[in-house]
Amino acid sequence: MIDDLLREHPVERRTVFQGRLLTVHDDTVETADGNLAGREIVEHPGAVAIVATDADGRVVLVRQWRHAIGRALWEIPAGTLTPGEEPESAARRELAEETGYTAEIWERLAMGPTAPGYSGELLHFFAARRLSPGETHTDPDEHVIAQLFTEAETGQLIAEDAVDVKTIAGLALAGFPMATSARERSSTSP
Repeated sequence: MIDDLLREHPVERRTVFQGRLLTVHDDTVETADGNLAGREIVEHPGAVAIVATDADGRVVLVRQWRHAIGRALWEIPAGTLTPGEEPESAARRELAEETGYTAEIWERLAMGPTAPGYSGELLHFFAARRLSPGETHTDPDEHVIAQLFTEAETGQLIAEDAVDVKTIAGLALAGFPMATSARERSSTSP
């Protein structure tokens, strides 16, 4: 099998950080050619991300401050799985907490690793439709603003680099047009 030609085997693991959400390991692996190599690994419980659209096709995005990059972004609602929680249950919880919305229709879009070069985090994408508004109930350390955006407005946010990659991926999976590449933007400039 082709993967056997690539497989790395763990030799040693040293935990260098244990936090509330993340654990960081300094691993030594034996590569497929028998050499030893170092791998810094972030252990993460997994997360969900929701593309929630109303009857008019507008998507709910949340704006929140992201300390790691020093600015606020517009993002699809998302959050971390709690131990033993099913991804769809987490998606329903996160949508209600961050936006106040609940949805009648739920669809799994995809699941995949977010940064497999250093993290084990798996991100589960869902579509949510037939929204009903409600009250938000965010975590005490979480401050978000929820707003509805049209397809054209989301395209503009992407063109302005005002969203994260999770949001771009979720919108693409849900069928939103992605005609906002740097190449297309420069071709429309005078």
